[in-house]
Amino acid sequence: MSLEKIVTQDKIEIVGEFKTVQVRTKTSVVEDGQEISNSFHRHTIDAGADYSVESAEVQSICAIVHTEEVIAAREAAYPSE
Repeated sequence: MSLEKIVTQDKIEIVGEFKTVQVRTKTSVVEDGQEISNSFHRHTIDAGADYSVESAEVQSICAIVHTEEVIAAREAAYPSE
């Protein structure tokens, strides 16, 4: 019997006016090639937030959609955050 834990980012979405990036991470437990359990965790990255700890794929997406204009618009809409 062989157990393996596999963690993947299985969904990355861009939502809303300020291009919030939503990341869903799937954790699977696999036994002898068959998934026996899974769970999901989601987190978001707002325009202007530090995304340096994210995966290369998420960093690339943030760099494209979080333009200076989007960051400025979000900061104007939510000045206290």
